[in-house]
Amino acid sequence: MFIATLIAAESIAERDISDAVARMDDLCGVSEWRWVEEGRVADIYFKEDPAWADGVLSPWFDRTDVAIQPAANREKKLLIADMDSTMITVECIDELADYAGIKPQIADVTERAMRGELDFASALDARVALLEGLEEAAIQRCLDERVKLMPGAKTLIQTMRARGATTILVSGGFTRFAEPVGHALGFHRMIANRLLIEDGRLTGKVRKPIVDATTKEVTLLAAIDELGIDPAATLAVGDGANDLPMIRRAGLGVAYHAKPIVAAEAAVRIDHNDLTALLHIQGIPRGEWVEG
Repeated sequence: MFIATLIAAESIAERDISDAVARMDDLCGVSEWRWVEEGRVADIYFKEDPAWADGVLSPWFDRTDVAIQPAANREKKLLIADMDSTMITVECIDELADYAGIKPQIADVTERAMRGELDFASALDARVALLEGLEEAAIQRCLDERVKLMPGAKTLIQTMRARGATTILVSGGFTRFAEPVGHALGFHRMIANRLLIEDGRLTGKVRKPIVDATTKEVTLLAAIDELGIDPAATLAVGDGANDLPMIRRAGLGVAYHAKPIVAAEAAVRIDHNDLTALLHIQGIPRGEWVEG
């Protein structure tokens, strides 16, 4: 059995769902559909061929995210999440570069790295090198002035934690941002790169080895072993190319407002809603959310 969850940014008409279900039925064997949140979120249950279901549903609804997955292991026991542009609204290194007066130069490299056009580790080294000499105090200023939590992030993490899931933040960014962000959201663990600082200024280097795509994948696999859980009961979410290995290996990989290379490969893409969509996907009704 499979489930297609429709999550509208605005609203869905019941007649549109009924029409889509009628089109799906011959191809996929629809058993039923039901409202999760009336007028906005619905689950369609069907028996076979999820590729056909996606092809029917995705073009049918405007400003609606469609998540298709097996019914088994729907609620996840492990969440591995990216930070920049996923759990927070900015890329920290770009904002930090603004305090050094070189944001356009660094932001271009960040964008290319996230699109998968550059080797992540080399691109990170090159960008951090440009920050050499920046005052350490700029990190706290950036946290206070620029770093904002992504809408729905705290509700997602707090709700999953309350239901017994383990949550891990794995960032190719920096511990000086990931640790306060992770604590604010309620993550169990935070993993990120460590900026090297001497005499109150950035040295232009990060501690090796760099936290990269491989680190994210290894963190997911190690947590599965540590917790003794079914890999199908895992969720990974991110937006950039360095998130792809963990997204591919998770039970459900989600591209969140992601770069095209990630959106094309992830099992689910969220383009229109905030992070609470990941609770709807798991079948957790709004009445059971722990609001952030």
